Amino acid sequence: MAGTQLVLRLPGSSQKMLDKSRNLKVDCVAYDLEDSVVPSKKSEARGNISRFLQTRSPGVTENAVRINAVNTGLALDDLTAVLKAPSIDTIVVPKVNSSSDLEFVTDVIRHNLPERHAENPSKTSTPPINVLALVESARAVTDLGSICKASPYLSGLIFAAEDFALDLSLTRTPSLLEFLFARSAIATASRAYNLSSTIDLVCTSYKGAEGQQSLKDECVGGKGLGFNGKQCIHPSQVEVVQKAFSPSDKELHWAARIRIADQKADRRGRGSWTLDGQMIDAPVVGKAQAIIRKAEACGIDVTSAMEIWKDQEPE
Repeated sequence: MAGTQLVLRLPGSSQKMLDKSRNLKVDCVAYDLEDSVVPSKKSEARGNISRFLQTRSPGVTENAVRINAVNTGLALDDLTAVLKAPSIDTIVVPKVNSSSDLEFVTDVIRHNLPERHAENPSKTSTPPINVLALVESARAVTDLGSICKASPYLSGLIFAAEDFALDLSLTRTPSLLEFLFARSAIATASRAYNLSSTIDLVCTSYKGAEGQQSLKDECVGGKGLGFNGKQCIHPSQVEVVQKAFSPSDKELHWAARIRIADQKADRRGRGSWTLDGQMIDAPVVGKAQAIIRKAEACGIDVTSAMEIWKDQEPE
């Protein structure tokens, strides 16, 4: 499961920002209809995004739109407008508090695009719209099981730290310890329900060397908790996040050694063996295989690493 590594949010009300995004090279751009768009500009933003997504931007892998929350009464108009765009890939649903929010969005998607959401799609049909759910409240964190099962199109969870802090009257600190339980719960639920994307909180400090270091530290911490991607609010964050959530050279070469040595161990009937004094068994091999799959999905040259370690033997 490679999943989305990066979600860059851009306001749908700014035609200038939309046009600039044509030159970006990122995993996913989420064109926003929610918090970054004032009420008087919502209709204009829907039209902007719908027109903009008539064609694809060459450097953007996934075109997403963040709609307004279902309980605002604006979500239906948002969906009706943006689902007309042929280049839309994903709907980001904010403030998902229960399964009913995703069930509503799923019903609207199916009604508007039945050809992309047939029960038995043909091999030539356009892929269905994916759904990403924003987890922003205590209620959502305690109901992750039903949320993760609410839609067959749900591809991942996103943690919205600022709204979560507001809900629990928390103060965000550099350590992010106040979010540890929620982040762990989200990452665990995402893996338990086989969702490909687990997107961590926004780094609100990004300017200058100190901001870039904060971003790097947050990426390392999120990856350590099981997240495989991060939200961005400025293009200057993109390179750091993409690098952090892609396998490093060290990880790739470790995984290559494991794969090659395990193939040889398997042919010799050895279920476990050692490498550099450490025991290697099925879970470790599985981790190595996942790193290689992720590297391939990121466009990293795996073949060269495998060639370098082709003579690796199980110890």
